[in-house]
Amino acid sequence: MLQSPAVRAGLTLAAATGVYGVSFGALATTAGLGVLQAQALSALMFTGGSQFAFIGVVAGGGSGAAATAAAALLGLRNAVYAVQMNALLAPRGLLHKVAHAQVTIDESVALASAQTDPDERRRGFWAAGAGIFVLWNLSTLLGSLLGNALGDPRAWGLDGAAVAAFLGLLWPRLRGRDPVAVAVVCVLVTVVAVPWLPPGLPILLAAAVAVVMHVVLVRRRSR
Repeated sequence: MLQSPAVRAGLTLAAATGVYGVSFGALATTAGLGVLQAQALSALMFTGGSQFAFIGVVAGGGSGAAATAAAALLGLRNAVYAVQMNALLAPRGLLHKVAHAQVTIDESVALASAQTDPDERRRGFWAAGAGIFVLWNLSTLLGSLLGNALGDPRAWGLDGAAVAAFLGLLWPRLRGRDPVAVAVVCVLVTVVAVPWLPPGLPILLAAAVAVVMHVVLVRRRSR
């Protein structure tokens, strides 16, 4: 199994991304959450963007309802991913579908989508999704137990691990003028939106722009 390129890529991605859970655990406890509360968020919510949005609102003095709304807004992308992965991987059985849905995250979807072989898609999806789930939860526990003893988690460079992993997946796909154009426009939209929109919304705006550009480009090619 380890001879599979998709599995190796998935485990590498899991190692790079899962360790960032230390940052979440530490920030969650400094925001006022208990160890069990932080762990429940990682185990049940399990989507980094939504988790950080939740504790960001809580740390800012927001209500639980406001924190939940912010997390749900960022989690909408996972519903779109689920539709794509359901068609691509066709999970069967209730338990299989539940487990499949739980590990449908940015990284597992990106790795599965990058594969051309159906078996490699499944291997990559589960290697990345399950690997990150395990490491993210273990790292969350470590971070929440250590709490303030870690200081600023960003000083450890953990915030760069996930970014580097995403760039590693994205770079090989930027072939041709259209993907590069979409990436450049989305970067510009994000940079312009960051000073004006609450955390989390710039990336959603960039995603919406990417979808619109994709539709326009597909229609243009079909003519």
